[in-house]
Amino acid sequence: MAELIARDALVLIRRAWSGDAGHIGDVFLAARAGMTYLPRLHSDGETRAWITDIMLPASQVWLAELNGEIAGFAGLRGGWLDHLYVTPAAQGRGIGTALLGHAKKTHPHVLDLYVFQQNDGARRLYERHGFVLVEERDGSGNEENLPDAHYRWRGTGTPDAS
Repeated sequence: MAELIARDALVLIRRAWSGDAGHIGDVFLAARAGMTYLPRLHSDGETRAWITDIMLPASQVWLAELNGEIAGFAGLRGGWLDHLYVTPAAQGRGIGTALLGHAKKTHPHVLDLYVFQQNDGARRLYERHGFVLVEERDGSGNEENLPDAHYRWRGTGTPDAS
C-alpha cells in the first residue's frame, strides 16, 4: 500500500518481517533518544533483542518507507497501538499521520493507545486525528514510571461502550 503525503512524497506502508528488526531498532532508538525525559532502562543491544524476540513476533508491525528508507513504524497488538515511532529526520513530513491512518484502517472500530503525558507532539497528533483522552495515569503501569495518558479512537458508527 502506498500513500501520497505532504510535499508529494510517496510513502510505502508495508508489513514488517523479521529481517526488518535492525531497521526498526534504528528508528526506535533514534526517536526515543530525542525524548530526553525518558530514563534509559536498557542497552541498545537489549532493546534490539526485545524488538526481534518479543515485539515483532507478538505484534502486527507496519513500516513506513520514504524514498526506500524505513522512516517509521507502528506496532499493533489486539485493539492497541503499542508503538508509533518516526525517525527525527522524517518527523513533520506526514509519516506519523500515514502510519496512524493505516492503524485506523486495520482497526476500523476502536483503537486504544498510551502516550507519555510529556510527549506533547504525539498527543497533538492523536487529538488531531480523532483520539479522545480517556484517562491520565501516574506512571505506575509502565516500565519508565512516567505519567501517561490513555487515548481512544472510535470509528464512525461505532457504539460507545466504555
